[in-house]
Amino acid sequence: MKNYKNPRIAAIQAAPILFDIEESLEKAATLTKEAANMGADIVVFPESYLPAYPRGMNFGAIIGSRTESGRKDFTRYVENSVIVPSKETEFLGKIAKENDVYLIMGITERDNEWSDTTLYCTVLFFAPDGTLLGKHRKLKPTASERLIWGEGDGSTMPVFDTPFGKIGALICWENYMPLARANMYAKGVHIYLAPTADARESWQSTLRHIAMEGRCFVIGVNQYVTKSMYPDNLACYSELDTAPEEMSKGGSAIVHPLGEYIVEPCWGKEEILLTELDLDQITNAKFDFDPVGHYARNDVFQLQVNEKKQKVRGEL
Repeated sequence: MKNYKNPRIAAIQAAPILFDIEESLEKAATLTKEAANMGADIVVFPESYLPAYPRGMNFGAIIGSRTESGRKDFTRYVENSVIVPSKETEFLGKIAKENDVYLIMGITERDNEWSDTTLYCTVLFFAPDGTLLGKHRKLKPTASERLIWGEGDGSTMPVFDTPFGKIGALICWENYMPLARANMYAKGVHIYLAPTADARESWQSTLRHIAMEGRCFVIGVNQYVTKSMYPDNLACYSELDTAPEEMSKGGSAIVHPLGEYIVEPCWGKEEILLTELDLDQITNAKFDFDPVGHYARNDVFQLQVNEKKQKVRGEL
């Protein structure tokens, strides 16, 4: 690990201005600047920070039926989602450059290649010079998330080599996919980002297991969201009637390669979690277990990953 600098990393536990892309971008700029002023080299935002993770909503959909009000809210969600590239990604690149940080941003991405209404749950990676390095699209939306998000493919599963180590991300319950994790380890990830919408205690076991299994630093970052943050002019606002006021209590945390917390989970508030990572601890942790090195059995197991971009529109 001698060729890498020890990074100061900030996990941003915060909510956007829900369903408002312009205001949410401004909040992201403010939070990134605050993290940079605290000394951060890498700033990580939660899953679908832009324009919102629409927790508690079903957009008026039940099996066999959709409502007009649900269609209106979905249209609003689409119109506030992020095309890549766009003026919104240019703005995010400017935030990264102005603050001299690697900026990792969770978005709902609006496809601009085949359809202008298909959405993806995506993580964007920006370099300190403002360059968009690339993106990762969630491979498998979970349960009712499939109402709003399509499936990514193997062409967007990057791990980026930076002066602060190799950085990659899997989103929320992708982290329960063993072969997706194995692909991250095979690419040599040092700083494993796990943006999520899961605020349950059981998620903490997942973060700690990944750190132990991959012998890498794990950054878990979630939103803190209350019902009062939702715009009350949503057409389907009544869907939230039975929701608790605290809809996501957070639980962002930073975990050592031996599975212990460096920064304990943060609950019940918006917060910037900041710490410096000692990358030599990865080497120390791999002394007795290296999942793709001396503990691997390549004579027994082989990982095959299709990283080709999949064709659409019925093409073969």
